[in-house]
Amino acid sequence: MPLIFCASAVSAPAAPGAYALWLRLASPLDVRAGTRRGVLPAGDYLYCGSANGPGGLRARLARHMRKNKRVHWHIDQLTSAAKALGAFILEGGNECALNAALAALPVPLQGFGSSDCRRCAAHLRFWPEGAALPSDWENARKAARFT
Repeated sequence: MPLIFCASAVSAPAAPGAYALWLRLASPLDVRAGTRRGVLPAGDYLYCGSANGPGGLRARLARHMRKNKRVHWHIDQLTSAAKALGAFILEGGNECALNAALAALPVPLQGFGSSDCRRCAAHLRFWPEGAALPSDWENARKAARFT
């Protein structure tokens, strides 16, 4: 399956897979990842996760895009404060592979979103203004504008 971009959870498939949630933070935010604390500066972020439970990608993205929720995962701190702009999704995909594709983008806080992962420093990437995404990601985003 190709990488696709969905602007809302409703347009995401109810299949299992991986996603990179695109979030825009309007002002700095104090966050925790285990014992680590940090301040995320205002700007854009991509959070890589997986959705293998009931409802698949659609259900997981709907939870992330909902403002009022119990803070359970690291990412809930950010999704409660930031605006969700959509998600890059890959049916049957792997969150670590999506994260690896974003290796050129900085990790804002070690361990954020990856406490159960031994391979990745974090599953959250800061997307500086003007920084390019991999070409297949840019193509997916552009294709979504015309559908």
